[in-house]
Amino acid sequence: MKTADIIILDFGSQYTQLIARRLREQGVYAELLPFDAKLDAIKAKKPKGIILSGGPASVYAKDAYFCDEGIFELGLPILGICYGMQLIAHKFGGSVVPAASKEYGKAEISLACESDLFKDTPKDQVVWMSHADKVEALPSNFKLLAKTKSSEFCAYADEKAKIYALQFHPEVAHSEFGDAILKNFAKFICGCESTWNMGSFAKNECEKIKNLVGKDKILCAVSGGVDSSVVAALLAHAVPKNLIVVFVDNGLLREGEAKQVSDTFKTKLGIDLISIDASKIFLERLSGVIEPEVKRKIIGNTFIEIFEEEAKKHKDVKYLAQGTLYSDVIESSSFGGASKTIKSHHNVGGLPEHMKFKLIEPLREIFKDEVRALGLELGLSRDLVFRHPFPGPGLAIRIMGEVTNERLELLRKADVVLRQELKSSGWYEKTWQAFCVLLNVNSVGVMGDNRTYENAVCVRVVDASDGMTASFSRLPYELLENISRRIINEVNGINRVVYDISSKPPATIEWE
Repeated sequence: MKTADIIILDFGSQYTQLIARRLREQGVYAELLPFDAKLDAIKAKKPKGIILSGGPASVYAKDAYFCDEGIFELGLPILGICYGMQLIAHKFGGSVVPAASKEYGKAEISLACESDLFKDTPKDQVVWMSHADKVEALPSNFKLLAKTKSSEFCAYADEKAKIYALQFHPEVAHSEFGDAILKNFAKFICGCESTWNMGSFAKNECEKIKNLVGKDKILCAVSGGVDSSVVAALLAHAVPKNLIVVFVDNGLLREGEAKQVSDTFKTKLGIDLISIDASKIFLERLSGVIEPEVKRKIIGNTFIEIFEEEAKKHKDVKYLAQGTLYSDVIESSSFGGASKTIKSHHNVGGLPEHMKFKLIEPLREIFKDEVRALGLELGLSRDLVFRHPFPGPGLAIRIMGEVTNERLELLRKADVVLRQELKSSGWYEKTWQAFCVLLNVNSVGVMGDNRTYENAVCVRVVDASDGMTASFSRLPYELLENISRRIINEVNGINRVVYDISSKPPATIEWE
C-alpha cells in the first residue's frame, strides 16, 4: 500500500481536493480518505499529519459527520478546516452555533498572537470564507490565533498537542497566504519533505496501469481536449500494445473540431485513431430534451453504448480509459458520501450504472493545471496542452433549451468569432476558458431600420488556475465591443450579445 505524508479526511467540501493539490505544489504527497475511514486504514498510510476538510453539515445536527476519534490519540499534528474546525471544537468541549452573520467570500483576519501555523505571514490578511456556523466558545487548552469582525474565533490551536483549527479555507487561491499556512503545517509542524512531483506521478501511474491491465486491452475515449489526450499519451507510454484509441464525433463539437482531433493524434502524437461519426444518433436522442441533467445522462449513456459496440470488434477489451478530472468528480458525486452533487458530468454521474467495461481514470484525483504539467512531462506540445477546456457533452450544455442542428450552427458561428477575436488580441492565452452560450430567449432589435426578434448569446470568459474556483475575465471594452459587433453582424439569427460577470462560486463555469 502506498504511504502518504498527509491524510485528508473528506467531510464533503467542494474544495477538499484543493487541499491535496496545494500540498502537492509544495512537493508533499497528500491523499484523500472518506471522513469515516477506519483508523487502521489511516495508520496503514503512515501519515505525518492529518487534515479534516470542510463540509456542508453542522456538527450539532442529527446528520453530522464524525471521524474515528482514534485519530486524536495517534500523536500526529491535526489541522481542521471549516467543518473540521467545528468538529475539533465539538470534540474537545467547545461550542458551535449557527452564525448570526454568515460569511461567504473574502474576509480579513487579524492575528491575535504568534503561531507556527501563521509563521512568516502578516498580522492582517485576506482569506476566503464559506460558512453558516461558528465557534462560540473555545475548548479548554486551546488559544485564539486569529479573528474577523464576524468571527471571534476564526483560528485557534492547542499547540502543545499540535491541533490547529481554521474557519477559513487556506486551500482556495483567494486566501492570500493560504499556501504559506499549509506549507507551515506540512513542513514545519508535520516535518514533511518535498519528494512528490509530476514525474513521480507519471511513473507511479504507468506502473499501476501495467500491473492492472496485464494482457487485456484498453479502449481509450478521446475528444481532442487536453484531458483525454494526456490520458492517451500516458497509456501509450505504459501499455502501447494494449491500447485502442477511439474518437466519437457526437455532432456537438465546435467548427472543424473533428478534423483537428484526427490530425492531432496522427501527426503530433503518433497514435492510431479510430474515428466514429455518431452525430445522428446523439441529436436524435437529444431531440426535445431541455433539462441539463437529462442531456448529460443521455450523452454519457450514448457514449458508452458506442464504445461497447466498438469493443466487440476487438479481442479482450476489458477496460475503458477516459480523462476524468477531480473537478468532474466533485461536482458529479461525493468522494465520501458527504458532498453535494452540483451537476452530473457525462463521464461521471452521466455514465450508466451497468457497463461492460472497468474504468481506468488516471487523472481522477488531479486538476487541470496538473494535467497540463503532466502533458508537458509526457512530451505533448504546448499548443495542445494549453488549449482551453471543452466539455465532453460539447455544445449541448452551451445551448439553453433544446439542441437542434439550426441552434448548433448559430452557436458554432458565434464561437468562431469569439475565439478569433481573443487570439488576434492576445487574450486567448491570458484566460482560462472562453465560450458562447446560446440563450433560450429572443429579444427585439433594429437592423437596417427593420425590427428583429432574434436570439441572444452570452459570452463567458473566465480566469482560473484549476477550475474549482473562477472569476470573470476583465476584458477591455474595445475587445468586448468587437466581439459583440462581429457576432451580431456575421451570425444571422443573433441580435444581442451579453457578457457574464458571475464568478464560481456561486455560479459554475458552464451554464448547464
